[in-house]
Amino acid sequence: MTAVALTAAQQAAVQRRTVLVLSSGQVLGGIAFGATVSLGALLAADISGSDALSGLATASVTLGAALCAIPLARLAARVGRRRALTLGNLFALVGIAVVILAASLRVFPLLLVGILMIGAGNAGNLQSRFAATDLAAPQHRGRDLSIVVWATTIGGVAGPLLLGPGEIVGAAIGMPPQTGSYVFSFVAQCAALILYLVALRPDPLLAAQQLASAAAAGATGKVFADRPVVARYAMFAVAGSHVVMASVMAMTPVHLAHMAHGAHGMAPTPADVSALVGITIALHVGGMYALSPLFGILADRWGRLRVVLLGQVLLGAALAFAVFANDREWGVIVALILLGLGWSAATVAGAALLTESSAPEIRTRRQGRSDSLMSLSAAAGAVLAGVVLSNFDYAGLGVAASVIVVVIVALSPLGRPKR
Repeated sequence: MTAVALTAAQQAAVQRRTVLVLSSGQVLGGIAFGATVSLGALLAADISGSDALSGLATASVTLGAALCAIPLARLAARVGRRRALTLGNLFALVGIAVVILAASLRVFPLLLVGILMIGAGNAGNLQSRFAATDLAAPQHRGRDLSIVVWATTIGGVAGPLLLGPGEIVGAAIGMPPQTGSYVFSFVAQCAALILYLVALRPDPLLAAQQLASAAAAGATGKVFADRPVVARYAMFAVAGSHVVMASVMAMTPVHLAHMAHGAHGMAPTPADVSALVGITIALHVGGMYALSPLFGILADRWGRLRVVLLGQVLLGAALAFAVFANDREWGVIVALILLGLGWSAATVAGAALLTESSAPEIRTRRQGRSDSLMSLSAAAGAVLAGVVLSNFDYAGLGVAASVIVVVIVALSPLGRPKR
């Protein structure tokens, strides 16, 4: 059954299968990302001996995603999503091995290289949400995209929660401290790679390209109006929201570690700190993904721009807690949950807005640029976040991040389609 010969019913069936495969891959791929988010800053601070350098861990994972977003998008446009996603899995597998080696040798630059490779693998995970829109009906585009985003909840929450069991496994097999959970990540990435190779057929992007070509040849489809200004605003809103989320989240493990030391008469054990960080980041990642289907449905019904602005309201509330309740564990946890929810709303709606405002022939290229801009901006934000935390504490970081939220709201008229 070729893509051109697909009936409407067959296309819907292929789309359901595609969303299921992509969602399963996101569950597996999210485990490595969740572990890296939780452990990266702690490993960087421990090996480098400087809290100010801890932000380089998140900077590296986002830089890796930025460097590979455009090449993977171009590869997908030429040979399909399946090969691009499996290449991302291979990057992540190499990165996990390098991180473990770096922790064993205690070589800080090598650690950053490994985290950068894991970030390159995460570029494939990010591309999955766009793959869910390739064959989606326009009225369900936000919903299908958000389902794939939601699936990351399981892996993203499991990654941080596996820190404790991972330390037990790692100690049993002689791995360096705070790297044991990467054993689970490695196995999950192998499973995701096999899943994409075997089950992502027909390739959704190649099928969509063939359908578009057939429609153009037969003059059966209406001309699609490209809206570059709306697309650029969508890219900015997604990137800005990601910067806010990544910069605050990256510094939270270090802030919590400082709080734990100040709250006890004796220094807490690494296991105590890992447990607190793991629970907090797990709740944050849950906020990032658990309600994404709701935001996708709202984006389909209310409109993309309104849900982007809802995300800014949630991000603003998160930053308020970070500023005014940062000396309490519950305050930090609430801030991180709201931070995840705001990111989810803005990312789901912004990605749908970008997709539908881009003509099919340039859509994949813009999606790659969006992911690259998002990751590069977050990498710079994570580096600056470490400096801000060292000089102005966690509250100062919240104030600085709020400026981005204000700018996204102020420029929102650019994201309103002209009637």
